[in-house]
Amino acid sequence: MITQKLQQLQSIFHAMDRALIAYSGGIDSTLVAKIAHDVLGDQALAVTAESPSLMLEDLDAAKHQAEFMGLTHRIVHTHEMDNPNYTSNPTNRCYFCKSELHDTLKPLALAEGYPYVVDGLNADDLQDYRPGIQAAKERGVRSPLAEVGLSKLEVRELSKYLGLPWWDKPSQPCLSSRFPYGELITTEKLHRVGQCERYLRQLGVRDLRVRSDGETARIELPPEEIKDFMARVDLATLVAAFQDYGFTYVTLDLEGYKSGKLNRVLEKTRV
Repeated sequence: MITQKLQQLQSIFHAMDRALIAYSGGIDSTLVAKIAHDVLGDQALAVTAESPSLMLEDLDAAKHQAEFMGLTHRIVHTHEMDNPNYTSNPTNRCYFCKSELHDTLKPLALAEGYPYVVDGLNADDLQDYRPGIQAAKERGVRSPLAEVGLSKLEVRELSKYLGLPWWDKPSQPCLSSRFPYGELITTEKLHRVGQCERYLRQLGVRDLRVRSDGETARIELPPEEIKDFMARVDLATLVAAFQDYGFTYVTLDLEGYKSGKLNRVLEKTRV
């Protein structure tokens, strides 16, 4: 099944001749970039958007992965933080983020002779609340993983099959996803959330979120790791560190980490 979908993906790129890949360094877009490069070679260009919502570690990882795979890789700067429709953090914030991204990538693609812009949207993403999908569609972006029905689990399976060392890399959406809808997003707030997540990773926590809720940082860990975390971490030191980064209060979410948790408010509103 996986090899069949790999062949379908390869066929998509064979038909393109040249393609620009919106490459964040996450597992999805990395798989797309890998297959595009395998088929098209230097006719595939991977482009990463640098902005305050991307942690420096993630940008460095994207560069390292691109070098490992032999990608033609470029960094561009996006300016979603200049758009109040984005920083006011409405429920469709991602629409404005993806609009900025693809309004940057599409002119680049046209200017340099890339007839296609592709992204890393997978089949599971189509079942989630993702306003950015509409922005990409409006700009003619192709989503090969979704087109062949590749799920997130299959993305990891195929990445492992192709020998990508980061096949089990945790999902790492942009830092703006750490804020409840309606809370103003600033560069300073993004920075302090990033510092807190970096601090936790240095403690050996791999899959996590630090949610920002005003002056409160809410730590989300995998449920099975909470007990061990409480036993081995000096909580007073952790709280002091988070306060140094700018938070007043620090809490631990007892439910644990769950992707898309902040979207629950949308479900309540619909009800």
